[in-house]
Formats: sequence, C-alpha cells, structure tokens
Amino acid sequence: MIKRFFKFIFKCLLWVIFLSIVLVIVFKWVPVPITPLMVIRNFETSQNDKSSGWQHDWVSIDEISKNLQLAVICSEDQNFLNHHGFDMKAIEKALEHNKTGRKIRGASTISQQTAKNVFLWPQRSWLRKGLEAYFTFLIELAWSKERIMEVYLNSIEMGNGVYGAEAASQYWFKKSASRLSQQEAAAIAAILPNPRVYRANPATNYIQSRKEWIVRQMYFFGPLNYDSKKKKPTKH
Repeated sequence: MIKRFFKFIFKCLLWVIFLSIVLVIVFKWVPVPITPLMVIRNFETSQNDKSSGWQHDWVSIDEISKNLQLAVICSEDQNFLNHHGFDMKAIEKALEHNKTGRKIRGASTISQQTAKNVFLWPQRSWLRKGLEAYFTFLIELAWSKERIMEVYLNSIEMGNGVYGAEAASQYWFKKSASRLSQQEAAAIAAILPNPRVYRANPATNYIQSRKEWIVRQMYFFGPLNYDSKKKKPTKH
C-alpha cells in the first residue's frame, strides 16, 4: 500500500514537471492570455461587489517603447541583463537589511517576477518561493532576455485591474505603449511596487521623486541592448 502511494506521488511529480516544461516552451512563442493574478483579483473585486474584469492587451516587444523597457530595468532589476534569474548580491543585501528589523526589502529579479506572475499565485509561502525558483530556472534556460521582458511587460499589474504595458499606457496616458516618453515610462515604472495604490498620472510627490530617480538611472544605464552585458548604474 505504501509502495503504491509513493509510486502514485512519483508519477504525479513527473507529470507536473513534464507539463510545466511544456507550458514554458509554449509560452516561448505564444502570448500569455491570462495569469493567475488576473483571475484572483477579478474574484476579489466580484466578492466585494465591485465591477469585475480587467484591462489587458498583449502587444509584441517591438510595440513597447524602449523607454518603458529601460525604466523597469532601472527601477526593478538593474542587473537583469547579467544574471541568470537570481541576483545573489541583491539577495545578500536584502537579508542583511531585513535583519535590522526595518521594513522588509525584497530582492526579486524581473525573471522571478515573471515566473511568479505567469505561473503562480501572489501569496508568500515557502512552497510558492520554491516553485518560483523552479520556473525562474526554466524560463532563463528556455527564453531569451528579450522574451522574458516581453512577457513581463505584458503580464504585470500596472494599475487597479490594469495589466500589461499597452493597457497601462492607455489607462494612464491615453496613448499606445510604443509612444511612451521617458517621463511617462518612468512614471509607470515608479508605481510597480504597489500599482493598486500608487498613481502614475497625476503623480504624487512620492511617485514624482521616484520617477526622477528612475530617469537619472536610465541616463546612467545608457541605450538598452539585450545582447550586451551592462554594469549597474551608479545610484545618485
């Protein structure tokens, strides 16, 4: 009986691994139509008697301004082009900071955030973190950095019920994602830590200061080239 049970668990594990790999390979080329977070947020709003639904329009990376691509790198993961999914130096700094008892600081890379948003649920747990590491490894192995950025910018929450660059650009600035200016791109990147609370336009004093910092980082970073390695900009 025990042997059968473990055999069943082993088979289930093999199927989960197989299906996860297939899914990652499929999404290497196919647009991600929906994410678990979209479904969860929609359920939450419907439970609270709010208008349900979400805004989400997939566009190719060529239709997303390089300004926005660079802005999210400078605000979220300045070592994105260099690491293989995990920024060990950032993790070490976060662990040291969190020992002080101050506000918890995360160290998730754009690759990790993409893995979490596309394949997993938002709540924190050791199980989810373990699966996040697994999917991060898979997408870094199978996808290019440009594809990771494309999926990331089409999947993340950029406002209350607003997902992806195109929907966010239309929502905040009434224009397509391809036409975002440096300032507008920095404003959207500035709200990513808490997109359901912060506003990209009009920006509060806090978001305005974050936006100005991001623009400075974009200047120090220089032109975005996915085929090159970049050093982190000096923070000023």
